[in-house]
Amino acid sequence: MKNNIKIWSLFLTALVLFTACSDEFLEVEPTGRALEDNYYRNAEEAYNGLVAAYDPVGWSSGDYVTKMFAMNAASDDFYAGGGNAQDITNIQVINNYTVNASQGPQGSLWAKGFSGIFRANTLLVKLPDVEMDSDLKTRFEAEGKFLRAFYYFDLIRFFYEVPLFTEPVDPDQMYQVEQVPADQVYDQIEADLIAAIPNLPVTVPRSTEAGRVTQGAARALLGKVYLWRQKYDLAAQQFEEVNGTPGGVSQYGYELLDNFADLFDSENKFNSEGIFEVSHTSKSNGVWDCIGCTEGFLLNIMTAPRAYNLLMPGQGPDYVSGWSFLPVTQDLVDQYDLGGGVFDKRYSATISNIDSLEQAGVLTYEKGYQNTGYFLHKYAGRQSDVTTGGGNYELNFFQNEYEIRLADTYLLEAESLLRSGGNAARAQALLDAVRTRAGMPTIPATLENIMQERRLELAGEGHRWFDLVRTGQAPTVLASQGFVAGKHEKLPIPLLELTNTMIEQDPAYN
Repeated sequence: MKNNIKIWSLFLTALVLFTACSDEFLEVEPTGRALEDNYYRNAEEAYNGLVAAYDPVGWSSGDYVTKMFAMNAASDDFYAGGGNAQDITNIQVINNYTVNASQGPQGSLWAKGFSGIFRANTLLVKLPDVEMDSDLKTRFEAEGKFLRAFYYFDLIRFFYEVPLFTEPVDPDQMYQVEQVPADQVYDQIEADLIAAIPNLPVTVPRSTEAGRVTQGAARALLGKVYLWRQKYDLAAQQFEEVNGTPGGVSQYGYELLDNFADLFDSENKFNSEGIFEVSHTSKSNGVWDCIGCTEGFLLNIMTAPRAYNLLMPGQGPDYVSGWSFLPVTQDLVDQYDLGGGVFDKRYSATISNIDSLEQAGVLTYEKGYQNTGYFLHKYAGRQSDVTTGGGNYELNFFQNEYEIRLADTYLLEAESLLRSGGNAARAQALLDAVRTRAGMPTIPATLENIMQERRLELAGEGHRWFDLVRTGQAPTVLASQGFVAGKHEKLPIPLLELTNTMIEQDPAYN
C-alpha cells in the first residue's frame, strides 16, 4: 500500500504489506496482511515479499509529491507552476529554495526510501530459512540487495546523513537509532551491488518479468554510485559493460531507439533503451480518497495545461486538461534553438509551445501560475491515454518513467572517461551516438559539452538537479532561485523524524 508513513512507525508493526505493483511482473492480486513471523514459508510467499520490496520504487505520496516532480521543480529547467503560489506547497518551496524541516518534498522522499529498505531487509533476513529452489532464492536475494542499494542511493544524495539498516530494527530500539557517516552508507551500497550483479539475470522475458532487475541495471547503478563518489575509472568500467559499442547492441540487449520521440510513447514500455523503469499502470484504479494508493503516473495530469481546449483536432497535441505544473523555463527552450527558426530534433518531443498554437487559433487554455506558454510534452497527459472502467482517470495514467536509460549511461561513461583520463576516442563516440540520434552534428567531447548534452537529452526526467549538485554548478546556476551553497545541496531531515529520536538535523538547516 502506498502511504506517506513516518519511517519510525514502520518499526512498530509486525506486519508486512503485500500489494499490487505497476508493471507486468508486479501486477498480482493483493494477498492482504500476513504476520511476519508466520510468513515466508515457501517460494510463493518469498515472491510476495519481493513484490512488496519493489513497490516503493513507484510510490507517490498523498500530497502528489514524487521524486521526478520534486527534482524537476528544484532545477533551472522548470518553475513550480500550478494554480497559485500555494498550490502543492511542498513543491513550491523546493522551486524557490524556501524549504525547511516542516515544508518540502523531504517527508515523502524519506518515507519512500526507508519503507523500501524496511521491506528489502525483511526479505533478506527471512530468505535463508525459506524452503524453495536455491537458484531462485539466490536471485531473490540479489534483487533485494539491489533494491536496498537503490533506495539508499537516493536517500544519501538527498540527506546529510541517514541511519544505516541492514536488517529490520526491533521496535524497542527504534528511538535509539543514529545516523552514520555518508561514506559508510555508500560503502554498503557498493557492497550490495557488487554482491548482487553475478546473481542477477542478464536479461528477463518482457512478457512475464518486465520491470525486474537485471545485471545491466545493477551495473548502471553501481556506475552512478562510483561517479558520485568521484571514482571515475571504476564508473567508466561499469558503464562500458552496460553500453557496449557506442551505437550498437550491448551484451545486455540495450540499444538506442532510432526515434527519440518513441521513448515517450506510453505503449512503448520496456523498450531496448530502458535499463530500469519506474512502472505505472491504470489497473490500480486510483481514487481521490487515497491518492497515495494509485499506481498511475501523476505527472501526466500535473504537467498538462489548465482548461485545455483543442479547437482544431489534429493541429495540436491531444492533451487532457491538467494542472499546469512544471512550466518550462525560457532558458531551457533557448538551449534547443539552433537559430534561423531551426531547433534540435528533440525539442518537439520534449517541449510544446502552447502559446503559439493559441495565437494561431488552434486551442485555448488557462494561464496557470508562472505560465511561460511552454509545457513538458514528454509527460503531459494525452486523451488517447485516458482509461475508463475504474478509479479517477487523472490518477491512472500508465506511462512509465525512466530511472536509467541508455543515453543517460552513454553520457555518464563519456564524462567518466574524460574525468579519469581514459579513452577520449570512446568518449567522443558515445557523445556522437546520442547526438546522431538527435540529428545533431559532432562536437568535441568536452565536459562542458557532455553536461549540455545531458540537459538536452534528459530534460524533465529528473537528472538535472543531481548533475548540478554533484558537479558543483548548483550554487551558480540556481542562485537566482535562492539556492544557498553549503545548504541546499541536501534536503533537511523531515521534522517528524527529529521528534523523540536521536536523529540530528543537517547543521545547515539549524
